[in-house]
Amino acid sequence: MKIAPSLVINNLDTAQILLSTLISGLISLVIFSFSMVMVLLNQASSNFSPRVLPEIISNQKHQVVLGIYMATILYMIFILVSIEPTGSAYQTPGFAVLIGIILTVVCLGSFIYFIHHISQSIQVGNILTSIHERTKNTILKTIKEQNAVSADFNGRDNYTDVKINKTGYFYGVLENELLEICKEHNTKVIVHIFKGQFIVSGTNSFLTETPVTPEVREKIMNTLLFNNEELVGENDVYGFRQISEIGIKAMSPGINDPGTALSSIDCLTSLFVSYMDKRERYYLTDDNGKNRVEIKNIKFSEILYNVMTSYRIYCKHDTLVMKKLLDMLNTLATIAPNSLLREAIHLEIAQLKLVINTHIDNERDVSKIETDFVSWS
Repeated sequence: MKIAPSLVINNLDTAQILLSTLISGLISLVIFSFSMVMVLLNQASSNFSPRVLPEIISNQKHQVVLGIYMATILYMIFILVSIEPTGSAYQTPGFAVLIGIILTVVCLGSFIYFIHHISQSIQVGNILTSIHERTKNTILKTIKEQNAVSADFNGRDNYTDVKINKTGYFYGVLENELLEICKEHNTKVIVHIFKGQFIVSGTNSFLTETPVTPEVREKIMNTLLFNNEELVGENDVYGFRQISEIGIKAMSPGINDPGTALSSIDCLTSLFVSYMDKRERYYLTDDNGKNRVEIKNIKFSEILYNVMTSYRIYCKHDTLVMKKLLDMLNTLATIAPNSLLREAIHLEIAQLKLVINTHIDNERDVSKIETDFVSWS
């Protein structure tokens, strides 16, 4: 206060008016920010896919900015109501009012950043990049964990199949708890459902190496995690689904954005290249280095079929998209590490060529798809 006394407000009326003005202004700023978020979420849902909304809503930077707004408003409200009489006069918390002014300036800077960042995050290129990076990191993390353990899981015969008594989307297991149960009862467990799969009560969901008591079965079931809604988490298959839905939605008559569809195929190509190195199963290992739990991963061929089926149906009349899909498949076939993967890819190539010959009437377009011409994509 001695350094900059002019910045410290000691006048009661001035402090009250200033705080009231700042509070009302920040409340208006919060309302505008929330309104902008809702408009952009509605736009993203309409133009891309409702499944990209969690990607935007869960952005921590947006949450931090809105948290700064609310914290500043609450702070100044508390300062305003703390101005109480001391004897026959009122004591004005001048330094606290100065802090409120500084926080308001911080809020204005945060608002400028918020406007810039949310306008960038709603662009389809940034959405695709974000989903691609998250999905690829999950795939690479899983591959690294798989390579750290052996695939030794002898004796898959004569296992006892167990029906699950839960309904919902399976999104993982409590690994340490499940390993402890297997070690305690000297058994192994095979979980043959995959992340993101919807399970109905009464479905055969896992097998045990040895018959176990109902109490142990219940303990094992409690280590399997289910939710009523699909959770992104570390489910890499969900990323394939999000990207393909964005690409397909871009080809709808109301949007008509083939450029986005072409970009989505580029992202999928990169993810498929990484996914080819992922095993069909991964294992949980106890402290002694023994694999106790085997969990199913969705096969590469199944993901490829799901993605290609959607594009074949909704993009079959677009020459450039068909060309891009064929290039993707040819690239994957070239670098596929084994014959099983190549067989699955060549099967999709044959199906795609059948669709091209059926639905693209222009012979020159068909000939261009079959050659190595360079398109602007």
